[in-house]
Amino acid sequence: MLFTYVVTGWEGAVHDSRVLTTQLEDPNSGFPHPPPEKYYLVDSGYSNKPAYLAPFRNIPYHLQDAQRRGGRINGSTELFNYRHASLRNCIVRCFGVLKARFPILRFMNNFSFVRQREIAMCCCVLQNFIKLHNRDDPLFDRFGVDGVMPPPDSDDEDNTASSSRTAANPRGYGGNNENLANTLWDHIMIQMYLHYNM
Repeated sequence: MLFTYVVTGWEGAVHDSRVLTTQLEDPNSGFPHPPPEKYYLVDSGYSNKPAYLAPFRNIPYHLQDAQRRGGRINGSTELFNYRHASLRNCIVRCFGVLKARFPILRFMNNFSFVRQREIAMCCCVLQNFIKLHNRDDPLFDRFGVDGVMPPPDSDDEDNTASSSRTAANPRGYGGNNENLANTLWDHIMIQMYLHYNM
């Protein structure tokens, strides 16, 4: 549960995909691209592209969906989304710890924009330091279990705006990446489905 790359300075209304695209297109950003044949998980607000995997759209996604049905998962696409959500939940928990530890992040309107950027970066650095040097930290323990989400007043767009089914486009990609994405999705789904049925 460590931050590996932090960008500050964007207004809250800017969509995450715009921030990511800007970092990917800037050769001086220092963004740590995934190694070959590895992937970053992205939420349903992003499209699939090489090295970035989004969940299937129009398929139940959130962990609570499977829990409500007694853990039953129907088919490989739902299994893929369930595993995607399980892995991505670590990111959500990391932000939950950050917001719980540093309430100043919710109330920075009285500071200049430059100071807000510095405060946000310092909070991420301090959280990483605490995680690396205090293995028994109670906040990491509290948020370290699957299913524990950020506090209810969290303004995390992904927790409040997402529904259990994601929007329109059933595969979430198009253009030149379609063949790559089809092959990738099919390979991963088959492997996960076979593992799930063993």
